[in-house]
Amino acid sequence: MKYSHKLSDAVHILAYVDICQGDDLSSAAIARSVESNPSLIRRLMSLLSQAGLLQTQPGKIAPKLGKSATEITLLDIYNALDDDRRLLHVDEKTNLQCPVGGNIQATLDEAYQRVQDAAEQQMREISLQSLIDDLLVRASQK
Repeated sequence: MKYSHKLSDAVHILAYVDICQGDDLSSAAIARSVESNPSLIRRLMSLLSQAGLLQTQPGKIAPKLGKSATEITLLDIYNALDDDRRLLHVDEKTNLQCPVGGNIQATLDEAYQRVQDAAEQQMREISLQSLIDDLLVRASQK
């Protein structure tokens, strides 16, 4: 099963920008922290900027949060990343003549929607600031 690191990387970018103000905030520096490549970081930063979560200026290496870290939720970040925001996906290629294959999609759609709704509610309750605070506590314990 393939999975994406986009949400994790986007949170990493926003936390890095907030925590490391005054340091090197280039896409190359952020990419080193994420252990990714600068072009991926720039694409994610662009999505975060379009969503108003990050402010950037062409030709300047001075990104900053688009609003307070207390106002940015994990759901805001999640929603900034993709058009297809579903956590779980139903296989659309089933045998419609089979009693299971013909009904599994509708059955799972309903179940998966409940999971999606619950996950989004939990993400609404987690602020970027709470994640940053946890990062700083963990970093100070090393």
